[in-house]
Amino acid sequence: MSNTNLSLDTLELIDPKYYAQNGYPFEEWKLLREEAPVYWFDRLPGIPFWAITRHEDIIWVSKQPELFLNAPRLVVGQEAASPTGEFPVRMLLNMDPPDHHRFRALVNKRFTPRALEPIWAQVDDIASEILDAVTFGSDETEFDFVQHVSARLPIWVIAEMLGVPRGDWKLIFDWTNRTIGAGDPEYQEEGKTPIETMQAARLALFQYFQGMTEDRLKNPKDDLVSVLSHSKVDGEPLPVFELMSYYFLLVVAGNETTRNATSGGLKLLMDNPDQLALAQKDPSLLKPMVEEVLRMTSPVIHFTRTAAEDVEFHGKKIRKGESLCLFYPSANRDERVFDEPDRFRIDRKPNRHIAFGIGEHLCMGAHVARIELQVMFRHILARLDHVEPAGELERLQSSIVGGIKHMPVRWKLRPAEPAI
Repeated sequence: MSNTNLSLDTLELIDPKYYAQNGYPFEEWKLLREEAPVYWFDRLPGIPFWAITRHEDIIWVSKQPELFLNAPRLVVGQEAASPTGEFPVRMLLNMDPPDHHRFRALVNKRFTPRALEPIWAQVDDIASEILDAVTFGSDETEFDFVQHVSARLPIWVIAEMLGVPRGDWKLIFDWTNRTIGAGDPEYQEEGKTPIETMQAARLALFQYFQGMTEDRLKNPKDDLVSVLSHSKVDGEPLPVFELMSYYFLLVVAGNETTRNATSGGLKLLMDNPDQLALAQKDPSLLKPMVEEVLRMTSPVIHFTRTAAEDVEFHGKKIRKGESLCLFYPSANRDERVFDEPDRFRIDRKPNRHIAFGIGEHLCMGAHVARIELQVMFRHILARLDHVEPAGELERLQSSIVGGIKHMPVRWKLRPAEPAI
């Protein structure tokens, strides 16, 4: 049963400050799954929405792109990029058929498991370099795991895939923080609102990739910027805004999921030492462990859909133009799908989580994220001698991404095994 102190009339679902202070509202989502799986929420400024919290319902909505549109609203709540909830970047996340398929096809082949086979070695080298930098002999080391480990791997990998020079990786990282964390005081620019902070970071990123595009048009290389710079849709080059928005999506989406799953995964292992011991004892559990980390962390909190016509759903009349908010972490704790849904079990099979979404908008970079997570945790598990929290964890002030900003840890790593 859900917490008897909760009430449908006082639930908190979308306030970013709540997420920063409390983490995910799992009890609230559980109450909604039990009593109101399609729930009208209109108690905060911004666009009101229907909260969708069950696994099967989110899948049903996601697999009907002509009935439930991605455009015009990507997110709802105080972090929406405009008062109407419309997002000022035209990219895959807020495209609908047929444009979505045409634009996704431009680089889709670059993200298949076969095409990604060559990057395993690159990711392995990057992960080793990152861990070596926080290893000092056999002495215990205290550091911020997010800053020194989990935040570095995904941004370095996507920057490498895009063709960004190593000297500019920090720029990409900073712009990403100010885009996703625009509502958080730590990342908000002085004197600017969250929307202004996001817009400034996006403009800087656009200007940077405009310069890269001009170079790659003259001097193509084997990277994603070259592929997109020379791509055509319906026989025409991509319009500048759509091209810059594509880079924007790859940088932001290529960073956040893996960063927060890595941080959340280490926290899960610290909180469940029996599962940590099991993972170190049996390397064959690495892949299912990564899937369980993704299920339990579910870094993307929500995306929205807009009803294209009136529809009845669980006895509720959803009218044309109204927003549906899909809460993925709730779906990934749905007791109708997962046995012991709140328990971290690295040997969980099957694991039907939807941390990467579902349907035609399944995350294009899901395979990259899995490679990064498997490689990083393989290195950590092989070398980890001891780990424990070394201070208070700080969460990102966001109702879009379930981010961990800072996670001080104390650990001891064994020296890396020499390459054979």
